[in-house]
Amino acid sequence: MLRKFFAFAVAALVLMPVQAQLIAEWGSIDERYPVDFETPVRNTGVNSATAWRGERVNFQMLVANRQDTPTTPRNDREVSYRFSELKSGRNVIPATNVAGGFVQHVITDKFTGCGKHEVDAYGENLVADRITDTNPTIVPMGGYRGLWLTVQVPQDAKPGTYKGYVELTCEGKTTKHGYTVKVLNRTLPAPSEWKFHLDLWQNPYAVARVHNVELWSKEHFDTLRPYMLKLASAGQKAITATLIDRPWDGQTFDPFGSMVTWIKKADGTWLYDFTIFDRWVEFMMECGIDKEITCFSMIPWKLSFRYYDQATHSHKYINCAPGDEAYAEFWGGMLSAFSAHLKEKGWFEKTFISMDERSLQQMQAAIKVIKEYAPGMKISMAGNYHPEIEPEIYDYCLDIFAYGAYTPQLIANRRAQGKVSTYYTCCSAEYPNLFTFSDPADAEFIALEALAKDLDGYLRWAYNSWTITPEEDSRFTAWPAGDTYVIYPFSLSSVRWERLVQGIQQFEKYKILLAEAEANGNKSRVKALKKLLKSIDVKRIAEESEEMTGNFRNALNKY
Repeated sequence: MLRKFFAFAVAALVLMPVQAQLIAEWGSIDERYPVDFETPVRNTGVNSATAWRGERVNFQMLVANRQDTPTTPRNDREVSYRFSELKSGRNVIPATNVAGGFVQHVITDKFTGCGKHEVDAYGENLVADRITDTNPTIVPMGGYRGLWLTVQVPQDAKPGTYKGYVELTCEGKTTKHGYTVKVLNRTLPAPSEWKFHLDLWQNPYAVARVHNVELWSKEHFDTLRPYMLKLASAGQKAITATLIDRPWDGQTFDPFGSMVTWIKKADGTWLYDFTIFDRWVEFMMECGIDKEITCFSMIPWKLSFRYYDQATHSHKYINCAPGDEAYAEFWGGMLSAFSAHLKEKGWFEKTFISMDERSLQQMQAAIKVIKEYAPGMKISMAGNYHPEIEPEIYDYCLDIFAYGAYTPQLIANRRAQGKVSTYYTCCSAEYPNLFTFSDPADAEFIALEALAKDLDGYLRWAYNSWTITPEEDSRFTAWPAGDTYVIYPFSLSSVRWERLVQGIQQFEKYKILLAEAEANGNKSRVKALKKLLKSIDVKRIAEESEEMTGNFRNALNKY
């Protein structure tokens, strides 16, 4: 655990030799292993896990390349790996259900809070985060590399203890490192059925830039597919759509454009082209993300709206604010047309007009326009709590510093009405969070915190709003490193991503166990589960996120 690292550090590392200079041993998923031997590490040796059918569990090996004697040549070494199938008697978990790779180090910084800052102000600290698909890979002399494994247990797996191994090869010599997964007689539903309301905002514009493909071309959608399938595999509920150009005033390296083309015709009437919006939504639904369409934003960070003017054959802007007559006129026609289009597509009931971090006065004015021109349209908001408009917000997400406004009664009332109540973290919270320097356990804790507060899930503003070279440098000109993305180009995973999903799975398992105990009238189990939930305390996360997540995970597997 990074924050407690030096308290647990040991000077000597005792590992299993692959050959004279390369050594390897099972490590811990709670560690981000350092670049070189200047920083000592813990030798935790965790090579077993317990899982439900349908659950995925994580392991991490530690590989080190050291000079055995002063006369030993100092060589960087090429290491390859192979994941075997796992067997329990005649039952098998195929090797194709085991994914992972060496964990690459990326440049990070430290917690700075919100606001612009110089990316070089905090030095170039390296942290292990990006799970690569480079096989073989080079382990430099005097360096560490983590090797991450994620085992997806099939939903139809037979209960039992499954044994597998990782095969490491270096300079013609091979060793096998065994591990086990105990599969219980319980089943986790498919991610599409998970109750946890995950809302990570997608940035298709960043994918087009990084892969150098034409925006909204067939190549673009083909490139997007593995990213969105990965997101769907975590139970993502919402499609991020944009109704205007730059709803967040270009705050990311790849600004969001509009998926709707606004055209003011020569006769002064308006035409709205929803072609791109439709293609994006249909594509996301094909990927399995289809519960909500969140449309940003009637209240952008810069109150300037771009449209195409046919009379002058040029793009123009209208500047107006909620409450202005021009604002109601500008949005009224579009909302009427949009509402009719959504009903024709059969999407009206799952579509939201979405705003984030806007004032009460702005929200009230925008809501008035929505109710007049698109009656029945749902509204979502991420930001501070405004009791005056809470009844109007179907999907309400509060900042981690504001979610204390959710009272048990308020949550119960909203849930009874089918409304969604979640929380979010951003640059303002040091932990729990998903920065590249965050402790791995923090990512898992995020879902447990939602569970402890009886919330429906979690939102984060950036799934893949990448920096210039995200695979190398996670720093940005604003916000702490890693704030803008949790996965890497080419749909490569991260330590943060795997642990976030692990936490969501614990959320699901707890909900299933509690519902079962209540339905069976098992009062002692209900009491035990509720007591377990009280062990999740965000006030202790600075020092105990590893212990809280591990203990919670282990406790659930006893039922």
